Amino acid sequence: MAAIREAIAAAARTVVLPAGAGKLTCYGYTPDSVPAPCFFAGEFTLEFDKAMRRALDEAELTCRVLVGRADDVSAQRTLDALLAGSGPASLKTTIEAARGEPGQPALGGLCDDFHVTRVQGYRWYEHQGTQYVGAELIIRIIGDGRS
Repeated sequence: MAAIREAIAAAARTVVLPAGAGKLTCYGYTPDSVPAPCFFAGEFTLEFDKAMRRALDEAELTCRVLVGRADDVSAQRTLDALLAGSGPASLKTTIEAARGEPGQPALGGLCDDFHVTRVQGYRWYEHQGTQYVGAELIIRIIGDGRS
């Protein structure tokens, strides 16, 4: 999962933020400190043996995007753009671009496929004592359990 999380963070780095929003810092792990705006891959669940002989495992990865709150309105506008279903700032569009062509393994062969399935938890988050407006993106990942 570490390589998959890093590859998803690398895909997220290519997002184009709205003017004046800065640059999105992305991590494949939960960082100690968060330079806003920030995207990181957090916890995951992993279900083994979804097909016989370890032919398929399925994971659900929770990623977070946190935006500074110097200005509540502009922070939420930036977050809204990141959570949109399409557009240059859409994390869904940007991350899913790393799926590859139909029939090809995703993330350069790290998994069979993945899909950003939902956004949840749009709210204020505290990370290391600092408040951020943020949300979670849930990514469903499938792949061969034998590798």
